Amino acid sequence: MTKLETTLRSRVSAGERMLAPFVTAGYPNIAATAAILRAIDDLGLGCVEVGIPFSDPVADGPTIQASFTAALNAGLTVESVFAELGKLAGLVTPRIAMVSFTIAFRWGVQRFLQRAAAAGFAGVLFPDLPLGVEPEVGRLANDAGLANVMLVAPTSPPGRAREIAAASTGFVYYLSVAGITGERRELPADLPENVRQLKAAGGGKPVFVGFGIGRADQVAQVTAVADGAIVGSALVRRITQSIEAGQSADQIAGQVREYVAELSKGLPGKK
Repeated sequence: MTKLETTLRSRVSAGERMLAPFVTAGYPNIAATAAILRAIDDLGLGCVEVGIPFSDPVADGPTIQASFTAALNAGLTVESVFAELGKLAGLVTPRIAMVSFTIAFRWGVQRFLQRAAAAGFAGVLFPDLPLGVEPEVGRLANDAGLANVMLVAPTSPPGRAREIAAASTGFVYYLSVAGITGERRELPADLPENVRQLKAAGGGKPVFVGFGIGRADQVAQVTAVADGAIVGSALVRRITQSIEAGQSADQIAGQVREYVAELSKGLPGKK
């Protein structure tokens, strides 16, 4: 069991439910990303997903796609992400690198995973991981001390969903709705039963739910049945608004902290 999964299981056993924000690395620049990670580090988050931009994003809606394009146009590289975020000594919130498997494949999967671990990441999430590759990737990730978090969609056949839940390490990422990322007004009625089935298939492994979550009441709805709520597009949209307002990196980080703290009020026992 990876260190990330051990930590998350312990918190779930203690009755905690958690929030997992998503930020785009290098948006608007890598200094701002580092400032954001520092600003939210003391909020008791389950983890923070750091999206490493890719020119052909998988399942990402227009908000996140635009942030990826802006970061790449500004010259962001994977190595610059690892180099700068690797300097964030002392932060306690686990970081998950959400990145196209194509990038890891081009680097060499073992080399990529070892570099991610050296940069302080606790896990990786490849949204486009090819079918049948996950056992080897999981082994290499484990050897590097990383969790290999995997995605389950509501359209995944039941048998395949169970396989993914069993193979995923750290936690299982369940997509609340099919399609691309983005804020939704309502979450699906079948969410509780789908989460229950994944927890059973994963042997009690934590299940975090993402896609469509952008308000504290939705965080409350999700964490009533799941162990964590992931917020991406709604947070990136607020970063975009701060950029458009001409705010500095520290001001952007302050806006993100304020929003994440507001979302956290939807967690059980928080207000």
